[in-house]
Amino acid sequence: MAGAGGAYPAEAAGGFFLCDIFDAIPKNDLASMEHPLFSLATRPDRRILNYEHNGAEITVVPSVKGLATIHDKDILIFCISQLMAAQNAGRQLSRTLHLKAHDLLIATNRETSGDAYRRLRESFERLAGTRITTNITTGGEEVTSGFGLIESWEIVRKARGGRMVNVAVTLSDWLFRAVLSKSVLTLSRDYFRLRKPLERRIYELTRKHCGRQNAWTISVETLLKKSGSASPRRVFRKMIRDMIEAQPLPDYAMEELPGDLIRFSQKHAVTEPGALDAPILKATTLERARDLMPGADVYALEAEWRAMWARSGRPRLRQADAAFLGWVKKRGAE
Repeated sequence: MAGAGGAYPAEAAGGFFLCDIFDAIPKNDLASMEHPLFSLATRPDRRILNYEHNGAEITVVPSVKGLATIHDKDILIFCISQLMAAQNAGRQLSRTLHLKAHDLLIATNRETSGDAYRRLRESFERLAGTRITTNITTGGEEVTSGFGLIESWEIVRKARGGRMVNVAVTLSDWLFRAVLSKSVLTLSRDYFRLRKPLERRIYELTRKHCGRQNAWTISVETLLKKSGSASPRRVFRKMIRDMIEAQPLPDYAMEELPGDLIRFSQKHAVTEPGALDAPILKATTLERARDLMPGADVYALEAEWRAMWARSGRPRLRQADAAFLGWVKKRGAE
């Protein structure tokens, strides 16, 4: 939707949130990192996507403008990042956000030409037009009705030449619940330097599944399914091998293993201070921590706990897993 000119209303009036936090840390919601909600195509994609994996069911229906793309998702990442920074600062949140288009372009490493503003408007249109039906839970609620990735958008103020200056965006309830429940993960700022859609999608999956563990291994077949790529397996495998040769992912290295497997590992895991003698937690321990604090970033909790352990003099722990879970329980009760 295109709106009329005007200025922002006062934030004290309530009902909206002003995106004014400089250098907010990039954040992404867990559900769209785990499941393929966005098209990886670079041309208008008008397919109806159906995805099913481990009980999660998703149908994504495009508008006449096509499916929302993974580059369109930059808008959502910007909004989530602003909301999470404000939540951590104790500010009041709303699912309607007012933002400066220029700030969004700069934060997501885009140029600020007239053509960039035109593409940004097209992104808003695809995000609002793409409809999703899913049983994925966010914030403890299961949604079974259809909804848009954003509920609406409006140009609040234009420049003399017609370029959008101030924009209002209303997020879906589904996405806003993810923010309120902190079902998000931090992204590397270099994510926005990844230009190829598949590189962005593979980074999302790796960040979600590998996190701060030493490594994550997945079959090419499952990776193809989870990526949402429309390429045949033969072509997809070639693209993954090209990525292995180029190593474009921030923080993570890729390698091919026998059995048609791909392994992702931390690029700098061993070189971090104290990494060699830091407590190593089992994967099952992190799963139990997720049960204790639903929606929390367990890898961020692990990093915080390790930092606390280091500050306390790096004591020898006979049962590191039990110590970590005890700390998580205490955190959850605060």
